[in-house]
Amino acid sequence: MSNTPPIICLVEDDPIMGESLRDRFLLEGFAVDWHQLAGSALEALRQNRYALIISDIRLPDMSGEELFYTLKSEQRILPPLLFITGHGSIEKAVTLLKLGAADYITKPFDLDELLAKIRALADHPPVVLASDEVPHLGISRVMRQIEETLPHIAGENVTVLITGESGVGKEHVAQLLHQHGDGTRPFVAVNCAALSESLLEAELFGYEKGAFTGALRTKRGVFEQADTGTLLLDEIGDMPTTMQAKLLRVLQEKRVVRVGGEREIPVAIRLVCATNRDLKALVEAGDFREDLYYRINVLHLHIPPLRERREDILWFTQLFIDAYNANHPEAHKSLDHSAEQALAEQLWRGNIRELKHCIERASIMSGQARLSAASLLLAPDETWTAPGTELTVEDQSLRDFLSAAERDFIINSLEQHDWHIVVTAEALGISRKNLWEKMKKLAITQSN
Repeated sequence: MSNTPPIICLVEDDPIMGESLRDRFLLEGFAVDWHQLAGSALEALRQNRYALIISDIRLPDMSGEELFYTLKSEQRILPPLLFITGHGSIEKAVTLLKLGAADYITKPFDLDELLAKIRALADHPPVVLASDEVPHLGISRVMRQIEETLPHIAGENVTVLITGESGVGKEHVAQLLHQHGDGTRPFVAVNCAALSESLLEAELFGYEKGAFTGALRTKRGVFEQADTGTLLLDEIGDMPTTMQAKLLRVLQEKRVVRVGGEREIPVAIRLVCATNRDLKALVEAGDFREDLYYRINVLHLHIPPLRERREDILWFTQLFIDAYNANHPEAHKSLDHSAEQALAEQLWRGNIRELKHCIERASIMSGQARLSAASLLLAPDETWTAPGTELTVEDQSLRDFLSAAERDFIINSLEQHDWHIVVTAEALGISRKNLWEKMKKLAITQSN
């Protein structure tokens, strides 16, 4: 790394941390300029070229936020900036990330994790700051990389396959891809898992009046509705094999025939497919056509689960709180430290959808403006723990209270949706399997 420009390392007035970090960075092959004051760092930044800026968010002479805004006002192109922050400053760090900072790490941090972030950022191109540009998919590196890729994909008429667990935001990625193209054209989405085979065929290709009992009028299918625009086939891995053959024919011929019709109708669409299943494994098992798999897997975007990109958790949380406050101006909801910590440690098997429902539920049910960990109603046994640590609940009554609250909430949701498992799981932001497991654990039956 002899050609790597120096790294700015900013800490407060803590010489022990600063010296420790500087020595470790030197051992790793980086050159280091260490400043204990933001003022001296600013002077250095004005005169020298650096590969990376590392700054504590709290500094003796000015905050990291003030440092960032000063740099932003003076220079439009900056090296990547990584903030070191405590839990109490996470909201501020998230705001800075929206405005162009590269990343942050929370105290107490693992030094190897910090070094991994540094290596990833050191060769990253300079940040071009623009106050009107904020991320749509999250602030984690993997989601920002996906977001940076979308404008390039939008200019090419290729089929895109988006994979990831339920609730990670596959449809949102598809919508953003569509907006980067010609967003004025139609965007149509259909869930292949939500319809029976006969209904799915009619939904995809449309039908003529009198084609079957109940077909009182001619209806265009989603291929026709999305003509010149984007069609998202969600959960394509659940499509019946006979429908897969019909879909392949349409994709090859770029024409559809309505159910009960004979006329071929030309269609021109951008096709985006999404699934939470392993299509390659389905192909090997004979449950998904190999020719269709290669036809739709032209360009693949994989969205990792939320538990693998934890820096996105509080970023999305703040978005959901902001949205709730915008719809309820009198609410002024926010998180306390215990809530931030609980959210950051949760597994989020239902991903962003589960997180959104959690925040909405807590905002509605809590009478306090400041949301605490208790008001989130998170099940203790679903909390993520770092390797080598254990989750302990000092007060057994708290565990009982949370379990009872979760049980009541699930029963209420089931009743609202007529005990329809798929619909209820969707409303709760969790998978159908997860809902069944919760019902079994909490002894929930329809007789309740």
